[in-house]
Amino acid sequence: MQNSDSELEYRFTEFMRVERQLSPQTVLNYQRDLERVRHTLETIEFSGWLHLKERPLRFAIAELHAEGLSGRSLQRMLSALRSFYRYLNRAKQCDHNPAIAIKAPKAPRRLPQTLTSETLGEVLDVPPDDPLQIRDRAMMELLYSSGLRVSELVGIDLNDIDLGAGSVIVEGKGRKERQVPVGRMALSAVQAWLRERHLFAEFDQQALFVSKQGNRLSARSVEKRLKEWGERAGVAGSLYPHRLRHSFATEMLAASGDLRAVQEMLGHADISTTQIYTHLDFKQLKSIYQNAHPRAKRNDKN
Repeated sequence: MQNSDSELEYRFTEFMRVERQLSPQTVLNYQRDLERVRHTLETIEFSGWLHLKERPLRFAIAELHAEGLSGRSLQRMLSALRSFYRYLNRAKQCDHNPAIAIKAPKAPRRLPQTLTSETLGEVLDVPPDDPLQIRDRAMMELLYSSGLRVSELVGIDLNDIDLGAGSVIVEGKGRKERQVPVGRMALSAVQAWLRERHLFAEFDQQALFVSKQGNRLSARSVEKRLKEWGERAGVAGSLYPHRLRHSFATEMLAASGDLRAVQEMLGHADISTTQIYTHLDFKQLKSIYQNAHPRAKRNDKN
């Protein structure tokens, strides 16, 4: 039975990879989540995916929670299971979905870490010493200027960026393309990198950002380089690509108040994902309120 269940998982993940065209990392996450749930079910009560009922699945989710998995991880697992059973239903393998009514423990909403423009200025305004530092600075400026994901950054080709128009085309989640503006400082930094890029890239290399060996730079390499920059600059906490994206979103929303525009620039499919940045604004608003309103000021004597 286990081989048959593994085969079902394999066919499902292949469907997600080929038909849905999800990224390799997303497909791998689906695969790992299904395997983790199956292994837990096998210690409780499991007669195969096609015969799984809601009750043992509830026990398995409770067991995984007891092992320390967060509500967020369990939500992701249940989402993978619902998608898995929708696939099995369409393939006429079974006609039920045991995960449909199960809810994971509510995960606390974590506010993203951001950096102030002053702190980022201290990092970005340091004069680069060599071509690779010129490249790094261009990457950081572009991440911060346009709110890009690191996967979008490393996927940029030379013909995707229009220096004259001040824009770049990136491929986001679900392979959806979007065009986003690029700021003056980022354009200048990219131009500086383009003057050095020939030192590493072969003539037929299309990637905008390349490694010392001339290959397209990987997301992991970008994360490593940014961490080193942050450590040298003494940034509190770690400097990582998504922190620059969070900083971009927070400042854009605070300055414009236009949630829909920020959603479009970030490439969020659902505006509820973008609304996390309104919570950051509310924290600032609450602080201002407590310091300004006569009936809200704290009494230091108490």
